[in-house]
Amino acid sequence: MEKFLSLSETLAKIFDKAPLLFILYFIIVNIAAFMLYYIDKQKAKKHLWRIPESTLLLSAAIGGSIGAFFAMKIFRHKTKHPKFYITVPLFMLIHLLLIIMIITGKLH
Repeated sequence: MEKFLSLSETLAKIFDKAPLLFILYFIIVNIAAFMLYYIDKQKAKKHLWRIPESTLLLSAAIGGSIGAFFAMKIFRHKTKHPKFYITVPLFMLIHLLLIIMIITGKLH
């Protein structure tokens, strides 16, 4: 957890100086996460090589939790796996709290 807070503080310092960069990063990483979940679902349907679960979770952890969450709901993918239906919303809550803290200036 300390590493995550250290990373978030570093990101906050960077994005504090460039909020547009933060918004751009957030949009790109969420689109990427959404697409990873979509691609994995399509591969699952065709019984092809799959995207590792660690990659899917990492995409959510680095800021793509909203994209991952909506992809899970829309494509009905990974919704029965506790590793996903618990972790992805938890990441989303943490990301939303970080965004609020950055916007309000409480995280420097």
